[in-house]
Amino acid sequence: MRPTAILLLALVAAWLVPLQTAGAASPEEEIASLIAMLGESGCEFQRNGRWHGAERARRHLQRKYDWLRERDLAPTAELFIERAATQSSASGRPYRVRCPGEAIVPASEWFRGKLQSIRHGS
Repeated sequence: MRPTAILLLALVAAWLVPLQTAGAASPEEEIASLIAMLGESGCEFQRNGRWHGAERARRHLQRKYDWLRERDLAPTAELFIERAATQSSASGRPYRVRCPGEAIVPASEWFRGKLQSIRHGS
C-alpha cells in the first residue's frame, strides 16, 4: 500500500472514532435513564413477593443505586443492573417486572433490554 493511501486511511479512522462515541451516554446517565424509565413505564415491580407501582419501584432502586454509588460499587450500567436491579439484597429473591399486555419478566432482563434501547437510540 502506498504511503498516501495509508495516511488517508489513518485520517478517516481518526475522524470516525470520535463520531462513534460522541453520542454515548456516561454510565451515570445510562443508570439515571434506566431508573427513570421504570418510574415512567406504568409497569409493576415485584419485590419480595409483593407487587409495587412503578414510582415506588423507582424510588427503591434510586436508594439502592445511591448506596452503591457512595461505595463505588456500580460504576457501569451493567453492574447497576446486577447489584441493584436483579434481586432483593435482603432476601435474595429475584425482582420481576409486569407491564400491561406483556409477559412477566425478570427485572434484570427488562433492564438489559432498556439499556440496549438507550445505547442504540431506540
